Amino acid sequence: MEPTIEWIGDENGHLALLDQTLLPAERVVLEHNDLDGVIDSIRRLAVRGAPAIGIAAGFAVLIGVRERQPSGEGAFRTALDEVVDIVSQARPTAVNLTWAAERMRRIGHATPSLSALLTEAQAIHDEDVALCRAMGEVGAELIQPNTTVLTHCNAGRLATGGDGTALAVIFAAHDKGTRFRVIADETRPLLQGSRLTALELSEAGIPVDVIADSAAAGLIARGEVDLILTGADRVAANGDAANKVGTYGLSLAAKEHGIPMYVVAPVSTFDLSVATGADIPIEDRDPAEVLSLGGQRIAAPGVGARNPAFDITPAAHLNGLITDRGLIRPITTENVKAIVGDSR
Repeated sequence: MEPTIEWIGDENGHLALLDQTLLPAERVVLEHNDLDGVIDSIRRLAVRGAPAIGIAAGFAVLIGVRERQPSGEGAFRTALDEVVDIVSQARPTAVNLTWAAERMRRIGHATPSLSALLTEAQAIHDEDVALCRAMGEVGAELIQPNTTVLTHCNAGRLATGGDGTALAVIFAAHDKGTRFRVIADETRPLLQGSRLTALELSEAGIPVDVIADSAAAGLIARGEVDLILTGADRVAANGDAANKVGTYGLSLAAKEHGIPMYVVAPVSTFDLSVATGADIPIEDRDPAEVLSLGGQRIAAPGVGARNPAFDITPAAHLNGLITDRGLIRPITTENVKAIVGDSR
């Protein structure tokens, strides 16, 4: 598969993004030389997944400053601040977006040059590859032979710079020779599970079945799920996690039936400034995403829709948090802070 995200050239180059809205039917690589184009790709989910959004944000800052052509260090810093503020507003829930943009602000103020911005954006990308590998290694032993793993949305190579978050654990277990099956929630309304997760797993040779989201609780109740792994777009200081809408419902079923559930996220996705999940902003997206399927309206004329993109899974419903720095278990604010520290 083509790289999810890639910078081509030097500081005058361009950002290449695999357009995920067209998968699996088409594989189109977008080439962005302007800030508006990158922002549009982030908002319409051509690039998605918290770590991938963070990587895109780093390169977006470079592109935005470059197109303003600031003359002198003062003008450079002014342009940088303007662009960082624009990029940070592209989507509200995924904290990697603001984390990466603010990281670019810091380096640009310290060393006001396009080459310094490019080096930092590439570092964010390279670090994510290593973080994904580390999360996979931390979590792989949780997947036992001949078990069934359930996952929701897409938290793999298409959502990150490397092997993913939740799917990095699955890929790592598979690479160790463990044989198991995966159930992928289709993930309405945009079907990231059926379109993207199933594609990644099938290409890796991992057996995967897609189910309707509403079927998951019943399968859990019947004992057909052994482990649940999901990613996250933001994790609060107490371990509450925001992930694609539907994750909270899975956690309720898992807790009721004693099925272990873990959220997999790098420390860059933790936001210690947010005490609990109640303080995490939830993005409301266009109702048309719910009212239509494949560009065809499926609801009667005049019918409205609600379209929250995320929900909050309480830490109390989880068995642990898998990070690039180790497993947080039990989940407490103290244990979260001990692992994440001042890394943000």
